[in-house]
Amino acid sequence: MSDTEPDTSVLGKRDRNGKGDAHPAPDGNQDMGPPPVHNDTPEEDSDEDVGPMPMPENEAENGGVKKKRKVDGHLKIWKKQEVGIEFVKQYRAHTAPIVGVSASADGQLFASIAEDGTAKIFDIINFDLFNMIKLGFTPNACCWVHLKGEALGLLAVSEKGSGTIRLYDGRGGDTPMHTITHLHRSPVHLMSYSDRYDCVVSADEAGFVEYWQPLEPFELPRNGPGLWQFKSETDLYEFKKSKSVPTCITLSQDSSSFVSFSLPDRQIRIFNFLSGKMTRKYDESLAAIQEMQQAGTAVYKVEDMEFGRRLAAEKELELPGPDGKIPGAWINAVWDESGFFILYPTLLGIKVVNTVTNRVSRLLGKDETVRWMNLSLYQGAPAKRGFTTLAMAASANPLLAVKGARDPTLFCTGYKRQRFYMFTRNEPDALAAGAREARVLRDYPHHGGRHPHAPVPRAAPKAVENFIGHAKSGYFDGVIFHRVIPKFMIQTGDPLGDGTGGESIWGREFEDEFSDELKHDRPYTVSMANAGPNTNGSQFFITTNATPWLDKKHTIFGRVMSGLETVHAIENVKVNKADKPLEDIKIVNIDIE
Repeated sequence: MSDTEPDTSVLGKRDRNGKGDAHPAPDGNQDMGPPPVHNDTPEEDSDEDVGPMPMPENEAENGGVKKKRKVDGHLKIWKKQEVGIEFVKQYRAHTAPIVGVSASADGQLFASIAEDGTAKIFDIINFDLFNMIKLGFTPNACCWVHLKGEALGLLAVSEKGSGTIRLYDGRGGDTPMHTITHLHRSPVHLMSYSDRYDCVVSADEAGFVEYWQPLEPFELPRNGPGLWQFKSETDLYEFKKSKSVPTCITLSQDSSSFVSFSLPDRQIRIFNFLSGKMTRKYDESLAAIQEMQQAGTAVYKVEDMEFGRRLAAEKELELPGPDGKIPGAWINAVWDESGFFILYPTLLGIKVVNTVTNRVSRLLGKDETVRWMNLSLYQGAPAKRGFTTLAMAASANPLLAVKGARDPTLFCTGYKRQRFYMFTRNEPDALAAGAREARVLRDYPHHGGRHPHAPVPRAAPKAVENFIGHAKSGYFDGVIFHRVIPKFMIQTGDPLGDGTGGESIWGREFEDEFSDELKHDRPYTVSMANAGPNTNGSQFFITTNATPWLDKKHTIFGRVMSGLETVHAIENVKVNKADKPLEDIKIVNIDIE
């Protein structure tokens, strides 16, 4: 880079007397990029209130923040830990919105399909993208349809606009192995595979449900003991009779039953897999919910005003959104591993229903303002290894107790919320209790509290010393987040509140501390803001996305360990044209543990 070419990764400090600009200081030590220009912005929002900060990728080229689509085809991989989850990788897998994903029965393969007409195949064990299939058509749904342990990974992909289903070798090329055209006349939007019976249950947008084996002639399995032989003997025409369409078909762990939710009748139906008969039906229609609310017989009584707000939002779920899709189509129901309980989202919260006693055992998230949509339940024990003998079980060895610990987690999405949520049995403070390194607890009164992050003193000793020194002295108390850019970062640490102030504990700027081990390869990275090389003071930022272009330009000195929802709450506040929140968000205090 020449001396005259601006560095697109940083913005320089501005003189507070209005005479400064974005050019380097006379000594040439600061290398800064041009700030965005807003000629119609009021004085308090002018770009003179710009200080050291990281720059979004490609901002220097267009003079502003690059706006991305809300649904951009990106895929993020998280790994379940002994407690909680850990971000692993992010793939820019597709150039268009992802319309379907599927994991194989053996947990080895994962596939995603998108409107760009491609399917991407991932190795789950190694978190690796290893194959791409050009479909040549717009897909609608996908499902792995091979038995556990089979060498051939068979992927079924349905076509949008027709009832055609094609079978591909997940490790092979673009040519389908088989094309199925006789099963459905309408586009297939749901497919679920039973490894126990080697059978696929598929549903189309007209409400028809079919069973078929992923082998020629692709018909009902003939060797299934007790499996129905004539569709007229089953209740699989239930959706067609009620003029509804299922939004999910979820098999229980032993494939003995499957559960579905349907629109517009909003019914939860449970079917016996072998007989095809409906064994349970729960009415979650708006009329039924309103009747129970008025009669006071609902499982949870909501205040009338809040109920009206939820009811209005509920009606939106059946209306096409800006993309032409119906939001309610993402609502699903899931089984627990015992096969006795189902979980599904409702207007009142997430219901946990005992299908044996027909009673609601628990209502999750009932006090939250989020309308829960899509659920996924994890009940495993990731730290468990080997066998547990009787002597081991009877012992009081704390190491063995930890080894067999379970952390059941319910993952949920929310309506109009660009994040996912987790319900666990652990209190928020308990999640942070097991960390070995010191943590800093930051309080944000506007967005719900404590927010720990772990410093990395070995890699950035001066940055950590500077931060802890300021924290102990109360330097950050009352300091606002003066810059917030969605999908990029949130910045604070300036006592002046405009991005132009702040100094280190030594009263001078200090040098950068870069490490090959620490990179901006994940969100929730805590780094120093600067106005060029070796210009660190007190300002710092927290990334909300992977920002690899900031590597070796900003000193990393911490990672956010928990309270991630607080970061995103700040990220999504309303800001002015200078990216400053319209309402001040302050740090109340910082505690060092």
